[in-house]
Amino acid sequence: MSISEPRAGEKVQDVRFADDLLIVDLIDGRTISVPVVWYPRLLHATSEQRNNWQVAGGGFGIHWPDVDEDLSTEGLLRGAPAPRRSVTVG
Repeated sequence: MSISEPRAGEKVQDVRFADDLLIVDLIDGRTISVPVVWYPRLLHATSEQRNNWQVAGGGFGIHWPDVDEDLSTEGLLRGAPAPRRSVTVG
């Protein structure tokens, strides 16, 4: 399986949250919406922390410095939730 190169239109234009969704507008006019529950750091973040985002990765990513979360438009377009962390019981 090959990974395709991101296209210029897949760059981030805007990011917002509504109800239980993360919504990302791309510069080509498309809008991606995914359940915020897929990203626990964002789910548990305050509104202020969620609204403090930066375009990253040459325009193809989003970084939330307050919660150390990074997402790519490629992952969002694929519908990829955050990887689940394994829990060690001791």
